[in-house]
Amino acid sequence: MSTRRLKDAAFALTAVNTVASYYYFTYLFFYLRDRHGFGDRGNLWVAALHGAVYIFAAWFGGRFAARRGYAVSLAAGFAGLALSIGAGLFVSSAAGLVALVAVYTVVLLLTWPALEALVTHGAEGWRVSHAVGLYNLTWSGAAALGYFTGGPLYDWLGAHLIFTVPAVLCAAQCAVVAWLARGGEGRGVRTAASGAAPDPAPLAAAGGRRDPVFLRLGWMANPLAYTAIYTLLAVMPGVATDLGLTPTEVGLYCSVWMFARLLAFGVLWRWHGWHYRFRFLAAGYLVLMASFVAVLLASSTVGLIVGQIVFGLSAGLMYYSSLFYSMDLAESRAEHGGLHEAGVGVGICAGPAIGAASLDLFPSPEAGTVAVTLLLAAGFAAMVRERRAARRG
Repeated sequence: MSTRRLKDAAFALTAVNTVASYYYFTYLFFYLRDRHGFGDRGNLWVAALHGAVYIFAAWFGGRFAARRGYAVSLAAGFAGLALSIGAGLFVSSAAGLVALVAVYTVVLLLTWPALEALVTHGAEGWRVSHAVGLYNLTWSGAAALGYFTGGPLYDWLGAHLIFTVPAVLCAAQCAVVAWLARGGEGRGVRTAASGAAPDPAPLAAAGGRRDPVFLRLGWMANPLAYTAIYTLLAVMPGVATDLGLTPTEVGLYCSVWMFARLLAFGVLWRWHGWHYRFRFLAAGYLVLMASFVAVLLASSTVGLIVGQIVFGLSAGLMYYSSLFYSMDLAESRAEHGGLHEAGVGVGICAGPAIGAASLDLFPSPEAGTVAVTLLLAAGFAAMVRERRAARRG
């Protein structure tokens, strides 16, 4: 098998893995609402648990892939996903389902760092940007498709689809990895990619000069963006109830920000002028804060859609920055991919945890929105301080 075909297979695995995870985890919030009476507070705590486990699982997953190889990491991850998601069919208690979320999170993070490193393996200079761009378009497009179609499937096929369909998809991925590992390019799948250091010249011409502070800024901005993202995902059943939306309508109306994020990834992939330029990162972050509030406080589907478009565009910049700088400035891409994902876990945990704790402490339904917005504002202040400190140094 050629290297090109190997990378094509990695992109295909990325797409299928994303669809499976979105069918399962994002619609699990609706399942918990419908079958176990979870409201915003309960779903936020589930998302916070997912994030807390995600942090350490990502760090471990990146190191595991770097040391044991991509094939071992991916095979173990996909097999574990099939088992942990499929087990939900046989669990009737809310506590059991929440426990499975923790197991799911651990095995999920055996897949993402390995996939991120595999799609950039052997790339140098501008090819890193190209590979990261394709990767972002692949998973974000699959995420939008998964959320868009998951709602109608939830209504038409029944709530148990969140267990059956993802489990089957993950089992199929495990079989594909086993086939790839036995193929002619098996060494490429099995390798623990440290990769060569990227060539700085093309990137310096396209954007600003390569500056390690942007790796830290990206790792700050993206977790904060995920603070907002997973707060939205966890309370979407509540937003849907307030606006009178069915799961089918949620898939149609509430996936808009994911398509906007896909558009942002496409633009950022083709245009490199944002590389290593702080003003783009700062402006995008401020827009993300404002649109986050707009979506949560939307009183109509029109307001919900407009707010999501802006939110998705800005969230795309935050994620792209973190992953691009992780890959462009990496010495070990699998480990840096794990650290990038660990940052995602920080955001997944922090936003929902603060939102849920605020709802516990204060009776106002807006308490969670206010608390998470204040956290986002504090994060922006920290980014500005980091940038100023680096320029003084």
